[in-house]
Amino acid sequence: MRIWKQNLGIEALAAMHKNTAVEHLGLEFLEMGDDFISARIPVDARTIQPYGLLHGGVSVVLAETLGSCGAACAVPSGYRTVGLDINANHIKGASSGWVTGITRPVHIGRTTHVWAIELRNDAGELTCVSRITMAVLAPKTA
Repeated sequence: MRIWKQNLGIEALAAMHKNTAVEHLGLEFLEMGDDFISARIPVDARTIQPYGLLHGGVSVVLAETLGSCGAACAVPSGYRTVGLDINANHIKGASSGWVTGITRPVHIGRTTHVWAIELRNDAGELTCVSRITMAVLAPKTA
């Protein structure tokens, strides 16, 4: 069942992130299904830590971007969503290629959303699991 309340697509999500950290890090939106969004980030000089592994904070940038975009697309026009909490468990390092993430909702409520995000390396191995809680803010009134 399609969960999106706003008719945004991959191109619109990419356009929203022009001139941001997301664009600077090379994040690419891949697909938007009925109940998921996927994106990937390169493992390169922009995104690694001194040991040559994808920086854990960059994994969280990918996870937060996916969960935030999911929440923003799943609320009616005029509503805003902002992050309340995010956690991440780093399971396996990635030293080359791409890390791809997918987000799906755990809970879509009137005032909060919870989104689960899984990140995988090019071999399909789980590198990180994350969960973000989003607050839903009603439209501002004049």
